[in-house]
Amino acid sequence: MGAKSKWLAGDVPAARSILALAFQANPNSEEIWLAAVKLESENNEFERARRLLQKARASAPTARVFMKSVKLEWCLGEIRNAEILLDEAVKHYPDFAKLWMMKGQIQVQAGKKEAARDSYNQGLKKCPQAVPLWLLLSRLEENLGQLTRARSILEKARLKNPSTDELWLEAVRVECRAGLKNIANTLMAKALQECPTSGLLWAEAILMEARPQRKTKCMDALKKCEHNPHVLLAASKLFWCERKIGKARNWFNRTVKIDPDLGDAWAYFYKFELAHGDEKEQEDVQRRCLASEPHHGDNWCAVSKDINNWRLKTEELLPLVAKSLPIPT
Repeated sequence: MGAKSKWLAGDVPAARSILALAFQANPNSEEIWLAAVKLESENNEFERARRLLQKARASAPTARVFMKSVKLEWCLGEIRNAEILLDEAVKHYPDFAKLWMMKGQIQVQAGKKEAARDSYNQGLKKCPQAVPLWLLLSRLEENLGQLTRARSILEKARLKNPSTDELWLEAVRVECRAGLKNIANTLMAKALQECPTSGLLWAEAILMEARPQRKTKCMDALKKCEHNPHVLLAASKLFWCERKIGKARNWFNRTVKIDPDLGDAWAYFYKFELAHGDEKEQEDVQRRCLASEPHHGDNWCAVSKDINNWRLKTEELLPLVAKSLPIPT
């Protein structure tokens, strides 16, 4: 879009003019409304962004327009405004899972745990296939010390969404966090039976093994899903544990080449170079990560989607995520 290139070149008025012309041609285009909102909010023109979203809700009141409206208020700390918008949004779009997720997360942030539980449950009645919503509810119960309830939520989620590796992985991790290693191992065996080619599960299984058995598990994983970035990342961490620096670096490179959008891989790679590389190697990982603009990975999203970090760019997120990661052992 021409507006984006003008904005990136620092010419905000020209970008506004291009978007104004686009509005004349497509007054109800969600894409144009949201591009205009992004232009204003990225340039700290929050009142302009607010007014645009208000107009957008009048002429193109899509689920995404509501979601962006809520997000802006949330980011600016206007929680009451966000809650009012959410109440309206879920009436219009009760089957749009992200609205229920935001509703619950805002309530958790405000200390309204019971209300959050209700919101997640309401959302799941409308969107039983929304895996992230199941995970949020399960984690809420786990954080409240309700381990049995968290387990039963994940069991119900797996019944509604069979062969979903993310749900199996969470069930395994719940047991690991509770210190119940035997139950975690039993669940992992079941998970791999149901999802035999899940790189996500194999990667976890490798690092759950005692160190002498990890190499064998890694070979099994590579046979099942040799080009999966999660498995390649686990192999990279394995070589790092064994202090095979050259091999670890090669495997990190393979991982980010296969999936440059996996933020966790870049963050681990950067942490590795901070420990074992020189300045040139650290800068190289930074530069390539910046060019890739990753968006995925549990650890990456935990930092990038934290509402307090909403203004941070890739170059600021990378060291933050790397710092939050444990050194593999």
